[in-house]
Amino acid sequence: MRYRYMTSPLGKLLLAGDDSGLKRIGFPSGKGRVEPGEDWQLDKDCFADVERQLGEYFAGRRRSFDLVLCPCGTDFQLSVLDALLDIPCGETRSYGDIARGIGKPRAVRAVGAANGRNPLPIVIPCHRVIGADGSLTGFGGGLAAKTFLLELEAGA
Repeated sequence: MRYRYMTSPLGKLLLAGDDSGLKRIGFPSGKGRVEPGEDWQLDKDCFADVERQLGEYFAGRRRSFDLVLCPCGTDFQLSVLDALLDIPCGETRSYGDIARGIGKPRAVRAVGAANGRNPLPIVIPCHRVIGADGSLTGFGGGLAAKTFLLELEAGA
């Protein structure tokens, strides 16, 4: 797997993947921190389009991404990630909304777990999922990062 870092308002993000597409975005701290694997290769020229599109997003000039994504997960996890991609920029959904949307209305906790394992945060917008009462819940980059992303999108 190849990787590079990019500077963002959230700190240095790790971008990693291979010829099949982008597989990981890692935050600089928190549970979403990703360290390169021993067999990963630093390639400062890879994922230039990802960096460009994320830069446009952070500048408020992009509301969706056009990238080749290659997330890993179980069929259930991938169905949750697909549902996250349907949440419009500037809007939020609850875990229950996602569970109902994938036809598993009783799987709210499993949806939360799958959301928390999202390997491609920001691009697959897990930050747009909130508690049923409207509260912000956990986020791999921390709640300050989640707040920043939601406020960025609200102003876009």
